[in-house]
Amino acid sequence: MKIKKRLLHWETTSGKAEYVNCRFLHLKRNKMTQDIQYRKAVLSDAKKLSILYKQVYIQTYGIEGVSDEFANFITKQFAVERLENIIQSNPDSVIVAAHKNNLVGVAEIEFDKKAPVNGIAGPELNKLYILEWFCGRGIGYRLLMEAEQTVLSKGDKWMWLWVLDSNNRAIRFYERQQYEPKGKATFQMEHNKYENIVMMKQLKM
Repeated sequence: MKIKKRLLHWETTSGKAEYVNCRFLHLKRNKMTQDIQYRKAVLSDAKKLSILYKQVYIQTYGIEGVSDEFANFITKQFAVERLENIIQSNPDSVIVAAHKNNLVGVAEIEFDKKAPVNGIAGPELNKLYILEWFCGRGIGYRLLMEAEQTVLSKGDKWMWLWVLDSNNRAIRFYERQQYEPKGKATFQMEHNKYENIVMMKQLKM
């Protein structure tokens, strides 16, 4: 079958328009996906994780820019020292996806966490972050499966999470993986509140 070459138009940081052969881009992305390794995070990952978390968080939630409370939250939440402590205190809680030892995605589990609805308690999928360039290649699915297997290995049969109610792409993804909505809950920053959907899944071996 003959493959037609298509051109993708995009703006570079220099402001000049460039054209990239989409077929080459597709083949390159497929090879990069095959080169992804999944492993538990180690202390030397902490600085890279801090950058990855901030990048994805801003891109996903910074729809009105970066406010003071937003900056305060991500600076504290994704501090290198805090991430080092998480990795050191519970080595099974952070799973990374790496390409050539460069981090491209991460899943973070918080064990024995109480959910904000229906008295649910158990392991929470605290974060599932993928760099935008690597989205759509099954990395999020693989990280989620790794997280679920980690939870099962601890003897737990359920995992819950919450997701911003306007993040339709994430909601659809979790629904495809059999996570079911259990209610809504509000996440409070310093001044602003954000509505989230709490979802849960019964895990199977």
